[in-house]
Amino acid sequence: MLSVYEGFFSGGARIVHSDVVRGLAEGGQSHQVLSIHGEVHREATRQRMEDDPCYRSLTAGGVAVTSLGRTAGLVDGSVAASVFSGPELAETARAMAAADVILSLKEQPLALLNQGGLPRRPVVVGLHRSDPENQGPALDELKAAIADGTVVACVCCAESTRSAYEAAGIPGEVLHVIPNGVDLLRFRPDPAARLAFRASLGIPAAAPVIVFAARYATMKNVPLFLRAARAFLAREPQGHVLMCGAGMNEANPALWADIEIASGADRHLAERIRLLGVRRDMETVYAGADVVALTSASGEAAPLCLIEGMMCGAVPVTTDVGDSAEIVRGHGFVTPQDPEAMALAWTAAVAGRAGLAPALAAGRERFSRTRMIAAYAALLDDVHMQASPVPTMPEPH
Repeated sequence: MLSVYEGFFSGGARIVHSDVVRGLAEGGQSHQVLSIHGEVHREATRQRMEDDPCYRSLTAGGVAVTSLGRTAGLVDGSVAASVFSGPELAETARAMAAADVILSLKEQPLALLNQGGLPRRPVVVGLHRSDPENQGPALDELKAAIADGTVVACVCCAESTRSAYEAAGIPGEVLHVIPNGVDLLRFRPDPAARLAFRASLGIPAAAPVIVFAARYATMKNVPLFLRAARAFLAREPQGHVLMCGAGMNEANPALWADIEIASGADRHLAERIRLLGVRRDMETVYAGADVVALTSASGEAAPLCLIEGMMCGAVPVTTDVGDSAEIVRGHGFVTPQDPEAMALAWTAAVAGRAGLAPALAAGRERFSRTRMIAAYAALLDDVHMQASPVPTMPEPH
């Protein structure tokens, strides 16, 4: 199997796909990864492939990762340039020739895989959003690849993804839903880690803590989150707000501007907003929080932060976007896109955390990584068998 990435940069889709690839490799399949970009400038962050946690996880698991070496600044909806050099196409052809099936992480790499002259291999595309029309020319690349038989299946991480792509003209028979899952051994409540993490930040053990784990992108609606944070911190004098992800750091001037605008006359409240940037120990961050918040306005499908946070004991509070409402049903809260309503829901989630703990514990197996990887393995085995020529019996003499 060969997986093709647009690049290695912070985001839930890359975390899920990389976890699937590593899990499939652990199960005996042979996998390698080709990344179009070796470095990406995105969300006010320079992200080198070799520094990325997904890259390190894959290589530590024995999965070979190579790159075409491109460097680019990417924004939401962008796609890799559709013009590739001879050496780039030759390297891609060598990688594809050694594979039986190609996995495309989202539809953006199809700009490369649709190039003429490359080896003909069945392609399975992982779809991780619910707004196909906002992916630039990538939707047209996907339709073209399905029409010519290159793309034989698409894995949707959520029912909202399947519905959105079908409505956008993707044939329903190629769309398969495999919900996101996480490592339940890693993401679990950890009282000791909770206390140690809070102590490291000087946060009292009983203080209400809200975590926002997202990259600095328009779809995440950071200004709305910050307005809700202002309302929450004004109501909760002991409360703290943590912001994690690419661009969620002091080096991002746009984020500082958002904080100043949202804080208004209550700028002193921003002293209890901590910018933690990209973290490699999100299980510890979630274990240390009471609430995991999502304020996205669009684009989301099955947000990984909600699942990871829930599995660590944080109560999810989300807007009704993608499959979010279904994911948190019985475990958390769904709010309108209103800062005051969100702040009140955060307070209610903190107060109700102990009461929700049994439901969170009982629902863990639904979000199992093992279940997710097994479903991927079954689909890929089926694609491989259908693509393999059926052996014929020799004619009798």
